[in-house]
Amino acid sequence: MAGIYLHIPFCVRKCAYCDFVSFAEGSVPEVYVDALISEIELVSSGGEYPAAFDTVFFGGGTPSLLSGEQMQRIMTSLKAHFDIRAEAECSMEVNPGTATLEKLVAYRAAGINRLSIGLQSTHDALLNSIGRIHTFDQFLDTLKHARTAGFTNINVDLMHGLPGQTLNQYLDSLKTVCDLGLQHISAYSLILEEHTPLYSRVQSGSVALPDEDLVADMQDAGIDYLVERGYHRYEISNFSLDGFECRHNLNYWHNGEYLGFGIAAHAAVRQKRWTRYANVDTLAEYYRLLAREKRPLAETIQLTPRDEMFECIMLGLRLTRGMDRAAFRARFGLDTAEAYPVAMERLRKRGWVVENETQIALNRKGLDLQNEALGFFM
Repeated sequence: MAGIYLHIPFCVRKCAYCDFVSFAEGSVPEVYVDALISEIELVSSGGEYPAAFDTVFFGGGTPSLLSGEQMQRIMTSLKAHFDIRAEAECSMEVNPGTATLEKLVAYRAAGINRLSIGLQSTHDALLNSIGRIHTFDQFLDTLKHARTAGFTNINVDLMHGLPGQTLNQYLDSLKTVCDLGLQHISAYSLILEEHTPLYSRVQSGSVALPDEDLVADMQDAGIDYLVERGYHRYEISNFSLDGFECRHNLNYWHNGEYLGFGIAAHAAVRQKRWTRYANVDTLAEYYRLLAREKRPLAETIQLTPRDEMFECIMLGLRLTRGMDRAAFRARFGLDTAEAYPVAMERLRKRGWVVENETQIALNRKGLDLQNEALGFFM
C-alpha cells in the first residue's frame, strides 16, 4: 500500500494549542494551489515513487478552505501524474464553519470519499477555551451537509484534557457523536506545546488544565465507552466501526511508502535504501524553489537498516494488532524477537506484551505506557 499527503497550511484562525505549520487566511491563495500542482508535476517526472497509490489525504491547516474548483484542479493533476487506484481512499480534514453544502458536493465530485471533521468537543465553552472558530451547532450543520453530499465514511476528532473539562463532559461528547452514527472516532489527549498561546496561558496561571490522573481517567473511561458502543480500538487514539479504519493512517503505522506535497510535508520511499524527505517550512522558500523548477526539499535522510527497523517497531506498536511478524521478517530477514531480544524480554517481564506466531503487540497497559516501552528498543 502507498499514499499521498497534501498539506494545506491555511486556517481562518490558528487554534490556541496548535503548533503546526499554518497561517491565518480566509481562503487558500491561488498561488499556493499553482505551486502544489507544480510540485506534483515535478515529482512525477522524477520517477522515484511507487507504481500506484491506495490513499490520498488532505491535511492542514484547514483543507476545507479550498474552493470546489481548487480541489478539482488538484485532484485532476494528481490523477494525471500518478496512478491513483479506482478504489482509493481519498480523505480530507474539514473544520465546521468552513464547509458549505456547495463545497462538499464539489469535493465529492472531485473524488473525495472520506471526511475527518475537527469537532474536538460538543461543549461550546470548551471549544472557546482552545480557540476553535465553530460551535457545536455549526458542526451539526456540517455533518448534515456532508451526508446530503453523499459522504458515508466520516471521522470526528474529539479531545480530552481540555481546560476546565470534566470527565462527564468528555463522556457526554463521546455519547453524542456515537448517537449521531459516525463511522470513525479519533479520541486524542490535548498535548500542550511550547510556543503556543495556550502554553503561555497555562504557564502564567490564567488557564488550568485537568491533572494527569483525571486525564488518564478520561482516556480509560472513553476507551471503555467506545468499545461498549461497538467501536473497536485499532490504534492508540483511533476507533472505528468494522471496515471503516483509516487506510491512509494504517499505511503510516505499517511504515509504508508515501509522498508528501506542500509546505512542511514529508515523504518516505524505497530507493536503494529507505529514504525520508521533508519539504521547506516557509512559503517564500517553497514558492522560490518551485519557480526555479526545483523540489522544495529541506532535508533528505537515508536510513540505515537498523533505523528502519526501529521505525517499524515505533509505528507498528501503536496498533492494537501490533507488528506482523511475517511482514517484518520479509522486510528485514529476521524475526522481531530475534532483532530485539533484550527489549522483548523486558516487555515480557513488565507484562506489557502479547505474542503469538503471527503478531507481537502491546496490551492495554503497554499502550498506555508506549513511550517507555519503545525506550527498550532504542
